Amino acid sequence: MSSELPKTLRGAGGEEEEGAEGVGDNYTGRQIHIDETNEMPSTSARVSPWFSLWLASLASLVVQSVLSSSYPSSSTFSTYQRPATAGKRTSFMERTLVLLDVNTRSSIRVLNENFLSLQLDPSIIKDGWLDFLSSKRLVTLARGLSPAFLRFGGKRSDFLQFNNQKNLAKFRGPGPDYYLKNYEDDIVRSDIALDKQNGCKLANHPDIMLELQREKAATMQLVLLKEQLSNIYSNITLTARSLDKLYNFADCAGLHLILGLNALHRNPDNSWNTSSTLSLLKYSAGKKYNISWELGNEPNAYRSMVGRAINSTQLAQDYTKLRTLLQSVRYYNRAHLYGPNTGRPRKNGILLLDGFMKNGSTAVDAVTWQHYFMDGRVKKVEDFLKTRLLDTLTEQVTKVNKVVHTHSPGKKVWLGGLGPSWAGGISNLSDTYAAVFLWANTLGMSAVQGIDVVLRHSFFDYGYTHLVDQHFNPLPEYWFSLVFKRLVGPRVLAVRVAGLQRKPQPGRVIRDKLRIYAHCTSYSNHNYVRGSITIYIINLHRSRKKIKLAGTLRNKTVHQYLLQPYGTDGLKAKHVQLNGEKLVMVDNETFPEFKPKTLRAGRTIAMPPMTIGFYVVKNIHAYACRR
Repeated sequence: MSSELPKTLRGAGGEEEEGAEGVGDNYTGRQIHIDETNEMPSTSARVSPWFSLWLASLASLVVQSVLSSSYPSSSTFSTYQRPATAGKRTSFMERTLVLLDVNTRSSIRVLNENFLSLQLDPSIIKDGWLDFLSSKRLVTLARGLSPAFLRFGGKRSDFLQFNNQKNLAKFRGPGPDYYLKNYEDDIVRSDIALDKQNGCKLANHPDIMLELQREKAATMQLVLLKEQLSNIYSNITLTARSLDKLYNFADCAGLHLILGLNALHRNPDNSWNTSSTLSLLKYSAGKKYNISWELGNEPNAYRSMVGRAINSTQLAQDYTKLRTLLQSVRYYNRAHLYGPNTGRPRKNGILLLDGFMKNGSTAVDAVTWQHYFMDGRVKKVEDFLKTRLLDTLTEQVTKVNKVVHTHSPGKKVWLGGLGPSWAGGISNLSDTYAAVFLWANTLGMSAVQGIDVVLRHSFFDYGYTHLVDQHFNPLPEYWFSLVFKRLVGPRVLAVRVAGLQRKPQPGRVIRDKLRIYAHCTSYSNHNYVRGSITIYIINLHRSRKKIKLAGTLRNKTVHQYLLQPYGTDGLKAKHVQLNGEKLVMVDNETFPEFKPKTLRAGRTIAMPPMTIGFYVVKNIHAYACRR
């Protein structure tokens, strides 16, 4: 479609698209960038039928809206406000209104069913939390986000050694009947009880035992943080019993385990040493553990970590060797292998990825890379809301996609590690409601740009970047993820937006602070029939914004799921409310009920400032979502 229209919208890749005041061009689901003009639009003769239908519907809607008196006369919702002239009433056309439509005829892409997935860091072996993965509450929380992948990996993957020792559970002394005297005996006693269970092995750990573990983890967290900041890491031993506990957690929660292997276990000639990996594969195959694999973590950073670099040619050879090793073990001859897990695509990272794709792309089933938005020095909540920060991901995705598809067109690309910040995160920031905006926008942008899977670092571990805290309480990003999983399906739809507003004051700029994405509603949600669509909207503005559904969405009943911070802490809140109800677990095995708020057909969506909302358009019978 081509047209000679003023600039109104910025597309998914950041380039300016053509549009008109009140009429937007194709928009695949990123942020809205609304500008103003006094020119009348003139479209070319070649216009798609869907666009014509939408344009006619939009024109009708605008005429009806101008004639209607159903809108308030206040300019409260204006993006720009001027002092009111005495006795003069602000007209409808002088107020901001976003018009929204979705292409329901076809999807722009179909993502992996496990699009939103999770990560656990191997540090949980060191700080002791691995022994508590059998917690009934923790398994319930993880199961809420299934189906998903569970990546067991991170920087400490490259210091992980497998030791095939079962460490059979037995008492090291008589010990008391209460969990008070000997912490190690407590763990052994718990293991013995779990060994007696069949199927999923679940436990209810006593409060005193959890309190002792939190004290241990707090001490160990300082050690882990010191290692991370100094880039000097100690080795970690993964025993057979530890692997059993890890797999039991993933299997009980309905997650597919991806296990990261140590790429820094090298021979004198710098080739990869496979002895520990072969022992691990044989043990896992004997237990019939359904596992996928990866090798190493951020290989472009090895020189700064251990003073030894691995070039792209050697890395490709290592992955080819691992693929051969998997094929030699009958149970894993068709197992999936993912990599190379490079860091952000800066100069060294992008060169390593390019060389790997030239020589080793056939060894992997999907290409993985990682992105973290900021470091641990950030101190202000406002830094989490900057549009420039949110948009850095788009630039990185574009770079990675270009390299991957140049050498291997059609190869799936994953964000193999994603978090708001590195170095453990920021207390009272990266674990609050403020961090939800980054996470929500990451999922929307990634889906639009074709990222097949996003692995969130981390589901549960030390630091402040997790979804569940050390009291096993869900944090705001967890609740967002749970709503996302229940409402958002893998089919991504194109969004079309337009803005009606008066001209901005000189020197004032409208930032890209209203972001809209659309998918087919999840087929696993039996509250909605196939053909329903889910729109989720991120409002970063400090004022309420109005969205009017137009075109194919017009006059449809909508279910609203609005997420807002709960309590007096505002954006720093660690609790959230859904449609005004605080979200808390009913008990260790029961989630709260997610009650939608029904918006009558034709009603304008009013998005409160600094909020995120999901809107399910019912009974729309979208053709793209019925197949």
